[in-house]
Amino acid sequence: MSAKEFLWDFCCVAHLYVLIATEQDNSFSLLPRAKHFGKMANYNFARIANIALHTVCLHHGESFSRSRGAQQTILMNKVFSSARDAVQDIGDGATLMLGGFGLCGIPENLIAALQQKGIKNLTCISNNAGVDDFGLGLLLKAKQIRKMMSSYVGENAEFERQLLHGELEVDLIPQGTLATRIQMAAMGIPAFYTPAGYGTEVGEGKEVREFDGKKYLMEYALHADFALVKAWKGDKYGNLQFRKTTRNFSMAMAKAGNITIAEVEHLVEPGELDPDQIHVASVYVHRIFEGKDYEKRIERKTVRMQNG
Repeated sequence: MSAKEFLWDFCCVAHLYVLIATEQDNSFSLLPRAKHFGKMANYNFARIANIALHTVCLHHGESFSRSRGAQQTILMNKVFSSARDAVQDIGDGATLMLGGFGLCGIPENLIAALQQKGIKNLTCISNNAGVDDFGLGLLLKAKQIRKMMSSYVGENAEFERQLLHGELEVDLIPQGTLATRIQMAAMGIPAFYTPAGYGTEVGEGKEVREFDGKKYLMEYALHADFALVKAWKGDKYGNLQFRKTTRNFSMAMAKAGNITIAEVEHLVEPGELDPDQIHVASVYVHRIFEGKDYEKRIERKTVRMQNG
């Protein structure tokens, strides 16, 4: 082990301890580096590194297991018993991404838990705002949302009332731009150019560039403190499988949040999901639980054309 490698690893461990000592939650993001420490069996430094990793895991309620010989196995316990436990550290003023399109694929249990928790001043990033008495409409009605960043909000009368009375800050974003801003955050790309919105109010104050004689707006990637998504199936490692159109915004959001919380209809053991059918890999998911009592409402149910 070179002096340079030793110094790098020593600094990383020191950083971990500083974050723990100051109780900064973003130490969670260092777990991948800490996981690397556990595999340094050929380094004399591995013992110190594993102590740091064990401390991080305990700080975050993770499980730490040691296999035979020099090999190390790290198992992160991502499974929570309920939505209430999964959102326990979401506080006032948080920025949230919430998956779903209309009422299709929304995280019903997580939204209900946020309503019961009573947190305020939320910034919610979602394609729409639910309906008056369901989905994000529940949080709007309780005045828990300070700002909405959405594309389509026409199904919620309470949203309209709060907007017109100056009670709600709203950032209306073209749907394709909204989806791409989330995708860019997931990919680690800070900004991109799009023609959508040029020459309208959407483009006011934004950088404009011309490519091949056409004007484009620069849009920034969209990040969130927490991404809340709902999947059809998930395993205890955090791998997710969505059903049909419920993939909508959820797949990109699951990769864009600093902490991703997934509720699933069916929580299965690792290995039960077909690898070819996994839509979001476990590396993106930090917490998972099995939801219950899903209503799966339909906004507008049409079974036949009206006469006349």
